Amino acid sequence: MQASKHVRAGVLNIGYAESGSPDGQPVFLMHGFPYDIQTYAEVAPVLANAGCRVIVPYLRGYGTTQFLDAQTLRSGEQAALGADLLALMDALKIPNAHLAGYDWGGRAACVVAALWPERCKGLVSFNSYNIQHIAKALVPDTPENEHRLWYQYYFHSERGRAGLQQDRQALIRLLWRLWSPTWGFDDATFARSAPSFDNADFVDVVIHSYRHRYGLVDGDPAYADIERRLAQQPAITVPSITFDGADDGVRLPSTPDAQAHRFTGPRSHRVVPGVGHNMPQENPTIFAQAILELIRSSS
Repeated sequence: MQASKHVRAGVLNIGYAESGSPDGQPVFLMHGFPYDIQTYAEVAPVLANAGCRVIVPYLRGYGTTQFLDAQTLRSGEQAALGADLLALMDALKIPNAHLAGYDWGGRAACVVAALWPERCKGLVSFNSYNIQHIAKALVPDTPENEHRLWYQYYFHSERGRAGLQQDRQALIRLLWRLWSPTWGFDDATFARSAPSFDNADFVDVVIHSYRHRYGLVDGDPAYADIERRLAQQPAITVPSITFDGADDGVRLPSTPDAQAHRFTGPRSHRVVPGVGHNMPQENPTIFAQAILELIRSSS
């Protein structure tokens, strides 16, 4: 998958791949950390062949996406990710679309779905309600869940920043293995994504993300209003399909009712056997069919 297009959107010049019919139902596919647009290399053709207009952007700090101003804070906070997606929709003159993603990308999709529901016709979100509750970030989880977050605590330290800067490829490859223990990706698969992490802003954006979500650093004042709204944990009202991977090495699968109060519109929650944290790449068929299911139900 090649990100052959660019558009100025908000504070970014966003690199993105586009396929399918220009007049088709728009679908935005949002990747997570530490992955890139190759996640959707097999999902996008299924949607394009079904008549959709498929847009797969690099997030800030990844691939060919660049900041327009050297003075802009390299923020990785959730409000910035949501604002980037909204700005991209505006730049492409797309009034509403189906949004799908996981990890950081799923968070961006959830932010837009929750705060601007008129822009989201349907949501596919891996790990369900993916909006951070920063006010409760320092409340301990169970030891079983805490040990899975070692990389986040590592990034809180300057040793972690230096480690990510020094050997990001090895660290990311380790996370891929730990988070998706049943995904037998090969060297060629990793090599297709690896250049995306050489973006000059990658380390700064990643470190800010994992410090901001714990309240350890300030956010970008430009997104303060969005963060205030997200602090209220707004409900998602749009039709949604949520997933968990049965073998996710980051978050254990949840029950259908675990976050039911966060979804006040139609919602179906599903746990997928044999899938880790990178569901669209590990099982593209199920992920793509979920998006098409939402599109059919909204037509």
